[in-house]
Amino acid sequence: MKSMLALLSLLALPVMAAEPTLYGRYEYIKLPEIGQTLKAKMDTGAYTASLSAKDIETFTRDGEDWVRFRLATKDADGKVYEHKVARISKIKARVGDDEDEDEPSEAARRPVVDLELCLGDVKRTVEVNLTDRSNFNYPLLIGAKALREFKAAVNPARRYTADKPGC
Repeated sequence: MKSMLALLSLLALPVMAAEPTLYGRYEYIKLPEIGQTLKAKMDTGAYTASLSAKDIETFTRDGEDWVRFRLATKDADGKVYEHKVARISKIKARVGDDEDEDEPSEAARRPVVDLELCLGDVKRTVEVNLTDRSNFNYPLLIGAKALREFKAAVNPARRYTADKPGC
């Protein structure tokens, strides 16, 4: 009887969800497949992650969609990368981005690849869309979908809380 009561009391305990890891608004993220560590902006307002790329060209290999690109970062060495396309995302233009606001805007189509990212000591494979971010301060944007993969919460008052990636 005592063991039954003990079991019932354990079952009555609330199940605690794992607390998210708190990161700053900006973090260092390593891309092992590319061999680079980049400064990234953690952006809860964006859905997918974005990597700064140029010379983006889709092609077919063995009946599957692939993409070829170069990094569009300050330290880029011009190396060409090829990845299988996971999907094509449609990104809506933000209000005010169009020069002629009377014309309906077309959604930008971006190739999305599955890339392994390392944040702190955590490694995850996340969807990353490719677009030229060379006019932005951060070549890598981590959106809400990737933040969920990392079980991350963002404190916008903090920066680089995870230090350099350890994966």
